[in-house]
Order: sequence, then structure tokens, then C-alpha cells
Amino acid sequence: MLARLRSDIQCILDRDPAARSTWEVVTCYPGLHAIWLHRPAHWCWTHGLKWPGRFISHCARWLTGIEIHPGAKIGERVFFDHAMGVVVGETAEIGDGCTIYQGVTLGGTSLYKGAKRHPTLGRDVVVSAGAKVLGGFEVGDGAKIGSNAVVIKPVPAGATAVGIPARIVPSKAGQSADVTEASAPRSAPRTFSAYGVTQEDDPLSQAMRGLIDNASSQERQIALLWAAIEKLSHAAPQARDCVPCDAARNEQFEAEKLNALVGK
Repeated sequence: MLARLRSDIQCILDRDPAARSTWEVVTCYPGLHAIWLHRPAHWCWTHGLKWPGRFISHCARWLTGIEIHPGAKIGERVFFDHAMGVVVGETAEIGDGCTIYQGVTLGGTSLYKGAKRHPTLGRDVVVSAGAKVLGGFEVGDGAKIGSNAVVIKPVPAGATAVGIPARIVPSKAGQSADVTEASAPRSAPRTFSAYGVTQEDDPLSQAMRGLIDNASSQERQIALLWAAIEKLSHAAPQARDCVPCDAARNEQFEAEKLNALVGK
């Protein structure tokens, strides 16, 4: 038990640069207190003591601002960072090494008692501030969920989910789409992805930029065609009237401005 308590403290020291000492973590981190209070609540719940389990979890919610149903299963080295307003449902499962930020809901979309209504998070999942993960599906190992995303379908291992409803940015070559520098060698330790920040853009933004680039390219090709036709018309006097007065001889498509509006 002492080894597990040390592991709880060490995972915070490893992942939070604001944590300066063990004493500070033990006394000033409500996420740690919520984890420690959940364990007796979960023990009561699984041993038929439903009301004591709910009462302990209710007291933990009042003390920490984090609501974890006593039926939820939480693995080792789980870090609730800041975590005010976090809600974890009855059938939710949180794997080892997960990080959950403030305002997160691991909720359900079903009202059937006894059914698997809440999500299962794999190992080392990051759920960013304000994200809502709703349903009895799985979020794969190493996946990341961006801030304020609303996830209503499974997330593959190593992928990143962003947007409302969440869209999936798949991992590349088995690597998670995290903030690890692209130029870093594979042997280098991977950077922790705070708040699920990624170097990959929202896939919708990628699609928009692709359409903008395509439209810009087409306009350039049309302008070049009209320029060629105009040049040929000067060489052939009988064809001088073949270029309409409203022909788009110059490019006017503002691709850079539209890309700036879409984002980086």
C-alpha cells in the first residue's frame, strides 16, 4: 500500500512542473485527495456497502470538487490535474498512467441499469480540459483528447480526438500524434502532451486548406490559359476577338488570407 501511495505522489512530481515537493503534493493537490478517498469508497461499493461508498464519494466531491462514482475503476499513477468539475461515471474505467484535466466528463448516453454506460480509457491517455467522453466505448492506449472535444465514438490507440463532435487524427507509423518534436530521434524520450496539444492540425482545417490550395492552383492555371490565348490572338489578327472582355487574366484568389483565417 505504501508503494502505491509513493507511486501516486511520484506521478504528480513527474508530470506537473509546478509541483515542488512531496509535502506540497500531499497537502495541496485535490486530485490526489480524490484518488485516495475513492479507494475506500470503491472498496465499500464492491463489498456490498453501497450507501457508505456513496457517502464517502459525496464527501470527496465536497472536499475536492471532483465527483467520482464509487463504482468507477481507476488504475495506478492516474493524475487528476487541477480537475475541478471532473465527473467520472459508475461504469467508467481509467487505465494506468492517465492524466485528466479540469472540467472533464466521463459520462454515459444510456439509461439502462447494469449496462456499460461510461467509457474505458486505456493506459497513458490524456483527456484535456473541458472534454466530454460519452458512451460505453474504449479510448485506446496513448490516445489524446483535445480541450473541449466531445467524443462519442471509440478512439484508436495513439490517435488524437479534436472538435465537436470529435474527429480523429490518426497516429503515424505507430507513434502518437503528440508534441514530440518531429526532428527528435526515436530513441529520445517522448514529451508529455499536456492538454492533449498536438503538432497535427484539426482534420477539418487540413481539408479546408487543401480546398483553398486547389482553388488557388486552378485560378492560376486559368489565368495562364487566358494569357496564352491572348498571346496567340495577337499573332493571328483574325482571332483578336476570341478573348472575352471579362476573362480573368489576373489571379485574384487570396489563398494566404483564407489560410490565415482557417488557422496555422
